[in-house]
Amino acid sequence: MSAPMPKGAAVWREIPGGVWALGFVSLLMDVSSEMIHALLPVYMVTALGTSVLAVGMIEGIAEATASITKVFSGALSDWLGKRKFLAALGYGMAALTKPIFPLAASIEWLIAARFIDRIGKGVRGAPRDALIADISPAHLRGASFGLRQSLDTVGAFIGPFIAIGLMWLTGDSFTTVFWVAVIPAFLAVGLILFAVKEPRRPDGLHQVKMPLSPSELGRLGATYWWVVAVAAVFTLARFSEAFLLLRAQSVGVPMMLVPAALVAMNAAYAMSAYPVGVLSDRMNRVTVLILGLLLLATADLVLAFATGIAGVAVGVLLWGLHMGFTQGLLATLIADAAPQELRGTAFGVFNLVSGLALLAASIIAGALWDLSGPQGTFLAGAAFTALTLAGLLCLRGRLNGEPPGGRAA
Repeated sequence: MSAPMPKGAAVWREIPGGVWALGFVSLLMDVSSEMIHALLPVYMVTALGTSVLAVGMIEGIAEATASITKVFSGALSDWLGKRKFLAALGYGMAALTKPIFPLAASIEWLIAARFIDRIGKGVRGAPRDALIADISPAHLRGASFGLRQSLDTVGAFIGPFIAIGLMWLTGDSFTTVFWVAVIPAFLAVGLILFAVKEPRRPDGLHQVKMPLSPSELGRLGATYWWVVAVAAVFTLARFSEAFLLLRAQSVGVPMMLVPAALVAMNAAYAMSAYPVGVLSDRMNRVTVLILGLLLLATADLVLAFATGIAGVAVGVLLWGLHMGFTQGLLATLIADAAPQELRGTAFGVFNLVSGLALLAASIIAGALWDLSGPQGTFLAGAAFTALTLAGLLCLRGRLNGEPPGGRAA
């Protein structure tokens, strides 16, 4: 039987220190990454003459590369029985690539930097999420993933905000912003190396020899695969946030203020992710996820038909709320469904499937934008959201009767 759920404000005090440390590692790396990401799509389109379709393809392929890497790093962490080393390696790779952005002399260099950065993300992603699941008590799993996601998103909020300030101070100097982004990336590496301790592997835990073999993948179970399938359709609905930046630009937001779209989105995301994680420990997780999908459908419709800055601002805030209601919760559902010794593989496969779906989503979104403008892009997102809601109704039935905390760690 899992431990009783702490009440109210006491929840955050019960979350293990390792989860807090990993949250601040994510915060620092996201400050660095989002300072760059907030400006990169606009920089490629306006300064380098790249088409919106090309931006969508670059973003989708970069994220898909990260997701493909995650499946192997997650499986490797199960085989080794160690997760911190791979997580630290991934953060280190990302930090080392950050100086490439200000030094890039052409679009090819920017693409290379973006890809290497995403490989680092892929190396760290699944082992880090599995490490959080290993550290967290089952009755605090939703809160732990929500906390990590909130801190990560605080970084994603601070990064574009710093980018806006630096663009104002430097007269739209992209290079200066990219150089400043190097600093928090290296701070993140130092924090994971010295502040995160990996828990001892429990005695008697099944030794995984071939994590990606059909027999081991079969042990993940039907509920896990349902979560993965629904998440894939969901990812088709939530294409790259680069399109939020382009939507802001399309209604007349000045270039210097375009990153404000990411600031607003991530503020809503950061404020909602942790409370939603706590809520998911107390009630049916899929019900909470359905609320998140309804928020996404509303955001898509608002962004499709908005004619001014105020309408786009409302759509961006709703998009951020939907992220808070869904991203940490999907990770929690994966942790609930997968055996402890296969959590790295489970997160890796989940991210692989989601990444391939994001590639398709970003290409579709870019093509629709070039053909029919933002309205076609966001209406397609609303349609995929409706399909995801239908799948969630099936998943909800499969999870009925499972305690909110999931299986014990």
